[in-house]
Amino acid sequence: MRETIGDSSDIQRQYRTIRVAMILFIVGLVLSGLTAFPLKAEIDWLAGTIGATPGAGGILGWVATVRAGVDVVSLQQPWLFYGTDWLAFGHLCIALFFFGPLRDPVRNVFVLRAGVAACILVWPIALICGPIRGIPFWWQLIDCSFGVLGLVPLLIALRGVRQLEAGTASGG
Repeated sequence: MRETIGDSSDIQRQYRTIRVAMILFIVGLVLSGLTAFPLKAEIDWLAGTIGATPGAGGILGWVATVRAGVDVVSLQQPWLFYGTDWLAFGHLCIALFFFGPLRDPVRNVFVLRAGVAACILVWPIALICGPIRGIPFWWQLIDCSFGVLGLVPLLIALRGVRQLEAGTASGG
């Protein structure tokens, strides 16, 4: 049985902080997942919005290149998009696991730790697979930033769990 020490308002505030962090993380995963479904419409919109044209440099050229690839796949091998459908589904499924820490963060701290590991592992996957797939380095860094962004709410939640476990919800 877990002993709770400290002011009850401090404990409630800590649970609230953890829950907000979990909701932000879950929403991020869900949005990431949902945006993986309509790739063609999204890349067409993005390219049109920023004026991406073939032969342009930097991000404009990269978006035009991606759009051209998506167009070819859409016309010649549309079944390849099934892979991104599964990517989207994976994000949505992973988000489900974080409802455990949302409900009881202390009991489900292992999910938070696994999430931290996954966010850290974004870096090697991006930096190893990116060059193999011909992804520009600056885009690999953008991909890595998602790991960093995911770490923020998870580390906030983990800190809160440690404080709850230590009976120092106020951080003292």
